[in-house]
Amino acid sequence: MVAAGPGAPSGVPFIDFQDVWLAYNETLLAQNNFAVEAIDLKVNKGQFIAIVGPSGCGKSTFMKLTTGLRKPSRGRVLIDGQPVTGPLKISGMAFQAPSLLPWRTTLDNVLLPLEIVEPYRGQFRTRKAQFAERASALLAKVGLGGYEMKFPWQLSGGMQQRVSICRALIHEPKMLLLDEPFGALDAFTREELWCILRDLWLEQQFNVVLVTHDLRESVFLADTVYVMSKSPGRFVVNRHIDLPRERDLEVTYTSAFTDIVHELRGHIGAIRRNPVVVVA
Repeated sequence: MVAAGPGAPSGVPFIDFQDVWLAYNETLLAQNNFAVEAIDLKVNKGQFIAIVGPSGCGKSTFMKLTTGLRKPSRGRVLIDGQPVTGPLKISGMAFQAPSLLPWRTTLDNVLLPLEIVEPYRGQFRTRKAQFAERASALLAKVGLGGYEMKFPWQLSGGMQQRVSICRALIHEPKMLLLDEPFGALDAFTREELWCILRDLWLEQQFNVVLVTHDLRESVFLADTVYVMSKSPGRFVVNRHIDLPRERDLEVTYTSAFTDIVHELRGHIGAIRRNPVVVVA
């Protein structure tokens, strides 16, 4: 794995995509068949962005480029002021499926990144008690204090996703990438986890990139929502969410909130009807 290096100088975007194109192999590249194209994006340190768009538009591909799991065919990606040349140590990831190891307790699942990622790996045996204390404190923040010794099969789906988020944050990353993390949960649990994520982000101010199909989720959580076109994906809408922080669930019932959701839904509808639509 390759770290992103020292922090970016003041004024330098934390996430910086410079005319990024990606084809998944050389044959597709020769045919100019791209999964995403012409992505220019600058995100300041500590910002929360969400990406929405039709299925298959390239949202997950964008995530892979952001975390270094894929290299651009053209253009370049910089994170924290440094070119991305491989998987990043400074990022944490959580997905729709929590993917907890069934033979490990909640505590041991959360500690897993510290066992395998340097520099923590070399320190794990000598600092395990300290790391376990950190994990327990994080679990308490998401409402799972006292569940350290439970196994995944003893937890609900929402509890498992909370463990997954704690595992993504245990190494105190500068950036959290979330790919449909709440999509499989019921509406009540999903909204509860929105608030947990909001509180963690407000407290720690790491960057967040959230990929979601839920427009309400994107508007509630993000500073800015980006809408992607059909494949090949490119950003065609950049909508700043001009709702005050700190947001609580009551804001989702206001006309200001629903107006933004309907506006974004209209953009996506236009994209489905005409994939070349570009909105300033």
